[in-house]
Amino acid sequence: MARILSIDYGKKRTGIAVTDPLQIIAGGLATVSTSELFDWLKAYLAKEAVERIIIGEPRQPNGQPSENLQRVQQFVNRWRKAVPEVPIEYFDERFTSVLAHQAMLDGGLKKKARQDKALVDEISATIILEDYLRSRTRPLS
Repeated sequence: MARILSIDYGKKRTGIAVTDPLQIIAGGLATVSTSELFDWLKAYLAKEAVERIIIGEPRQPNGQPSENLQRVQQFVNRWRKAVPEVPIEYFDERFTSVLAHQAMLDGGLKKKARQDKALVDEISATIILEDYLRSRTRPLS
């Protein structure tokens, strides 16, 4: 099986997470400058088999689009034209930053580490991927 990669797309930085090849475990991979994201992804795909990319769909708590949605859509459209063999799909990312901060607190990270925005982005991408994986599983009857 190939991996699934997730993206927490930001104006300046983008968090990236990936599954293991069996698509069971999600883990943070990197935080890259958004301006370098496209090339970084292409280089990663040259080394690793990726089945699909999940990108956080930025929405406000009330479900309305956030200000970042247009930038995300531009990236998705560019990706779909340039790399159609690796599908990219949206997944709701509401509250992932809040959950990332909570995970950092629960993990006992010191205040300075919790202020590392790159780490927050990577954890947010991991949460998006975990939620996506969970949404694909069927409850046992």
